[in-house]
Amino acid sequence: MMKKVGNFLGIMILIGLIVSCNSKNNNKSDNMSSWDFQDEILKQIKEPVFPGNQVTITHYGAVGDSVTDCTQAINEAIKNCAEQGGGKVVVPKGVFLTGAIHFKSNINLHLEEGATLLFSKDYSKYLPAVQTRFEGNDCMNYSPFIYGFGLENVALTGTGTLDGNADNETWWPWKAQEKYGWIPGTPNQLADRDSLLKMSDAQIPVEQRVFGEGHYLRPNFIQFHTSKNILIEGVTILRSPMWEIHPILSENIILRGVKIISHGPNNDGFDPESCKNILVEDCYFDTGDDCIAIKSGREEDGRRDNIPSENIIVRNCQMKDGHGGVVIGSEISGGCRNVFVENCKMDSPNLDRALRIKTNSLRGGVIENIYMRNCEIGEVKQAVLLVNFYYEQGDVGTHTPIVRNIFLDNITSEKSKYAVYLHGYERSPIQNIQINNSQFNGVKKDVFVEHADSISFNNVAINNKIFEFKN
Repeated sequence: MMKKVGNFLGIMILIGLIVSCNSKNNNKSDNMSSWDFQDEILKQIKEPVFPGNQVTITHYGAVGDSVTDCTQAINEAIKNCAEQGGGKVVVPKGVFLTGAIHFKSNINLHLEEGATLLFSKDYSKYLPAVQTRFEGNDCMNYSPFIYGFGLENVALTGTGTLDGNADNETWWPWKAQEKYGWIPGTPNQLADRDSLLKMSDAQIPVEQRVFGEGHYLRPNFIQFHTSKNILIEGVTILRSPMWEIHPILSENIILRGVKIISHGPNNDGFDPESCKNILVEDCYFDTGDDCIAIKSGREEDGRRDNIPSENIIVRNCQMKDGHGGVVIGSEISGGCRNVFVENCKMDSPNLDRALRIKTNSLRGGVIENIYMRNCEIGEVKQAVLLVNFYYEQGDVGTHTPIVRNIFLDNITSEKSKYAVYLHGYERSPIQNIQINNSQFNGVKKDVFVEHADSISFNNVAINNKIFEFKN
């Protein structure tokens, strides 16, 4: 009997050692080997492949005179090409006025040099309402300008331009800010935004959350929902109602060589939401909000799906204006993990932060394993790294966020208020922040840390002096 007990205890001790080792590996200080996981992610990301069929939208009646409504012609070309098994739908040189474009599987919408899709200012061109999301909450609303649901193998390619045509007269005033053309007493999104959030909290079925005509929630520009194998390459995107590129619950996404210039309200550049296996490379962002903002649903909708955004690579990109260069949150209730940022340049007096994580105890979320290396930060207003648990409502909920394992290596910056700003909760301190081999110059206030544990600065200089931090 004693021999059996001894064997049992030995097995339990061995299991305990294995668990202990695994726990240490998840938080090891030698984070550079974790970059090897980036190669594993890249192996999983494949470009969509299309049949050799090709149709041109002008063969279906589209006229590139910026006046003729080409909505029906473009969608007919897509439908016809899809019925042939898929292929390339070509937009030739010219300015083609259109309403909502609805994709089908196995379609590459290709904009040739000199081609522009100019989206109509007529709100009715984005009806009937489709299933979409507004700021992390599901609803039926105006169609995104380019939209697809439940698709495989889709692409937007070429050197042409997608012009959302939004301005201080159309779409932007709904934000309810006078600088975007809103006049007090005129319609805005505030009541609808509040109503949608209440519907989410009450878990009202999505098909009953009907907005669109008579309501004022702005649509996104490009949205592929519950889809996979997505490529967006080479195009220029201008003047969106709000978020520019917004895949939801999708996987295997490539964003390459895209230029986004759009300074309207909430004009984020790229917002993957509960998406997996993403490559963003050689892109240019000059935006009115976050350049890249990683999402996973807001509050009850995000917790219902409980699907994190994960396995995201951002490399060789340039971020100019925006609230943040690479941002996680604030609609992050489903969590986020395994984000790799390298060889990026971020610089503008109108760029607020380089790497930013924003959440609160209404939104919660587990955010972990965030890596950034070899990035040049010129000027940012607030901080190079910012983690804030007090975004918007602050600490008024019961869904305590968790943020851990953030690694920065070989980062340089020239001007900022803080090098690092960390503001967690006493009950949930930000965990395991490691900054190595970096230089932060032109810094006014060094670092701000409240409720953060296991912070390490190794070979880090602030204002040309080696910085030592005791936690």
